[in-house]
Amino acid sequence: MTTWSTCGIAAVSLTFSALACAQAPQAPYPDRPINLVVGFAAGGPTDIVARLFSEHASQELHQPVIVENRPGSNATLATEAVAVSPADGHTLLVAATNHTMIPALYAGRVKFDALASFRPVCTLASTATVLVVGPSLPVNNLAAFLATARAKPGALSYATPGIGSSPHLAAARLAKLTNTLFVHIPYRGAAPAMADLTGGFVDMSLATVGSVLPYLKSGKLTALAVASRQRSALLPQVPTFEEAGVKGYIVDTWYGLLAPAATPAGVVQVLERQASAFGRSDAVRERLLAAGLEPDVRCGEPFAAQIKREVQANTQLVKALDLKPE
Repeated sequence: MTTWSTCGIAAVSLTFSALACAQAPQAPYPDRPINLVVGFAAGGPTDIVARLFSEHASQELHQPVIVENRPGSNATLATEAVAVSPADGHTLLVAATNHTMIPALYAGRVKFDALASFRPVCTLASTATVLVVGPSLPVNNLAAFLATARAKPGALSYATPGIGSSPHLAAARLAKLTNTLFVHIPYRGAAPAMADLTGGFVDMSLATVGSVLPYLKSGKLTALAVASRQRSALLPQVPTFEEAGVKGYIVDTWYGLLAPAATPAGVVQVLERQASAFGRSDAVRERLLAAGLEPDVRCGEPFAAQIKREVQANTQLVKALDLKPE
């Protein structure tokens, strides 16, 4: 009897202990500084978005939010660092659209899965991709551009920051959709690509609005169409591809937060609230627009679904083009 009573008491005690643990509140989040890891050098659009979100979240969460730049290997070094970090919300990745190209370009070469290793939190900002032409191609609308391209297949050239870059895949997708043929001129970075485009050595490029805005304002480049669902607030006079007659060509560039896959739902909810407030801030909007960006917040499943769609589309396109990373 004594043995059974002792065991019974122990069982009841364990049961109450388990209930107490289950009902105990989680530690407050965040309880120490948060690191925002960026896979690009300081000063670029991903870094700008990260630093604006850092300022906003630091004030709201009453903890330092620190931006850590880890450039290299098309952001795969930074992405891997976050993938293997503790899933407690204190190390996050500020990624860009190029994240969805990793499975196609680096399969078997990285120690993480661009989908399974991460939990998409929210997009924070975006910028439209715009088709621009230089002085070597004197057209001022998309119809004239396509007429020239179809009349001289393979005669028009386009500049990109490199093989497998976002502009490269954007141009390949446009050629496929419009049944045209362009010659790819890859450069080692955006600066030399823009230098040759504005100098008339290359005919056109597909680039983010922010990266070409100074050249458009100075008249060195002409914008023909933006590859977004609606006109860019930065280029309200430029039609979308849809408006100009090319249906289904959407190539927005997003910048957003990704957390390690096992990050608790409660932590993600805190981050989603911060992202939503960030997107509603007039001060944030003003500073993003000044950098050629626009606030754009989509959280949870819509963001995750977008990443999956882009991974599938980019993988198919990379295979069709037989691209290899540089």
